[in-house]
Amino acid sequence: MKKEDMTNQDLFDTNHTLAKLLFEQTTYPWEIIPKISEFIVSLGQRLPKDEYVHVGKAVWIHKSVNLPPTACMGENVIIGKNAQIRHCAFIRGNAIIGDRVVVGNSSEIKNSILFDEVQVPHFNYVGDSILGYKSHMGASSIASNVKTDKSLVTVHAEDEDIETGLKKFGAILGDYAEIGCGAVLNPGTVIGPKAAVYPLSCVRSCVDGNKIYKNQGEVVEKNITEE
Repeated sequence: MKKEDMTNQDLFDTNHTLAKLLFEQTTYPWEIIPKISEFIVSLGQRLPKDEYVHVGKAVWIHKSVNLPPTACMGENVIIGKNAQIRHCAFIRGNAIIGDRVVVGNSSEIKNSILFDEVQVPHFNYVGDSILGYKSHMGASSIASNVKTDKSLVTVHAEDEDIETGLKKFGAILGDYAEIGCGAVLNPGTVIGPKAAVYPLSCVRSCVDGNKIYKNQGEVVEKNITEE
């Protein structure tokens, strides 16, 4: 995937997120990561009071959401309409959870935007990431957000390496992306729209839309019957 294919416009339909304005103000998704917290505070204050419950200092939860007693939540959080927050979910903070999103058992979300109808239903970690409309992470798949040597994260595009200037930056999933069970998305991974990643894969690069990532060096076209 080339840098020119990684713009917000190429990866997402921004009509499916409360953060649409934030995407319109930036060109590439990694530019959004440091802005999430401040944007949530500003947006939360403008949400309809007849639809959202304002909890604590900066948490807004749609009235249609039923939180289980075992869920844990930090500050700067917005949870949209009919989202499912399941037992032992940990929304650590600085997170926009879209409409009809599923955050499941023992899944942790931190400094991330989940578009509408995203599913992270079983034992997932999503840190400093953006998950596009109807993207899905299989059980125990994770978006790792810090390199082992703690250096700044680089996005390895096909045509160039892109320095993000970020120490913490996980993964970008385009709309309808599908991540298999147990897969690890290393810091700076970008998965294009409708792409799929095989279970147990370790992804250290970028995957074009409509492709299937089997392992490093083996990326194939996605058959229309597989969508």
